[in-house]
Amino acid sequence: MIKILDLIGIPDEMIKASKIHFAIGATEKFEPLYSFYRNEFKYWQETQNKRNFERQYILSLIYFGKDEWLFAGIYKKIRVEKIGDRYKYDTILIDKATDLIGRLIIRFAKLFRQSYPFAENYIDELQLLEILRERYTVEPFPGFDKIKIKFELLKSIISQEELSWKTALSNVKGVYLISDLSNGKLYVGSAYNEYAIWNRWKEYSKNGHGGNIELRKLIEINGLDYASNFQFSILESRSMNAEDDEIIRRESFWKDVLLSREFGYNKN
Repeated sequence: MIKILDLIGIPDEMIKASKIHFAIGATEKFEPLYSFYRNEFKYWQETQNKRNFERQYILSLIYFGKDEWLFAGIYKKIRVEKIGDRYKYDTILIDKATDLIGRLIIRFAKLFRQSYPFAENYIDELQLLEILRERYTVEPFPGFDKIKIKFELLKSIISQEELSWKTALSNVKGVYLISDLSNGKLYVGSAYNEYAIWNRWKEYSKNGHGGNIELRKLIEINGLDYASNFQFSILESRSMNAEDDEIIRRESFWKDVLLSREFGYNKN
């Protein structure tokens, strides 16, 4: 078992002057992960409703999934002031293990409510789960009605098996839309039977066409790079208990509405 302390290399005196911040949203668990993706985590962390950082250093870990935490760096507290009913901290990121920020995934079963424990109490329990080859850059799942992602991002989401996306899309059937941004043509598809949207989109991530006749022709003629023109979104989502006939009817409805047979890539 590789301990995190061995990787980040902070001395005992720094540990005793540190708190661990298990950053997790109050209403939306992935809120700090959203802020990290937008390069706004430092600001998100610095605004607190109590004086939570009453030690010199902060070892920042972001909720990444059940018993999984993303290393977000070690910060030094400069000052704090109360503004209204909030406390605003000024911090700086210190030069320790910065190459692991956004790459180091830590396993820790947090069985207590406190989000700001003393570091020496839990540092030895933090275990290495994974070190990503590249810094985490995938935005957490935004909601079914807000999906609008290009093919390259879809490939990253699938290859990284980003937890919030996989959890959401693995539990729904539905009707989806592929838009060709180079010419405006549309393709309406559906996921039913045992194929949740995650599994269906996984097929597209492999070859760009997912087996669809017209899209396959485009890829065969122009190469896989052509798939970078594709944008994916969801028109309707249903539970896995929904009848397949219902999904097929709704798929046909959207083909009629969007005229994707007449002017797009649907041929039936």
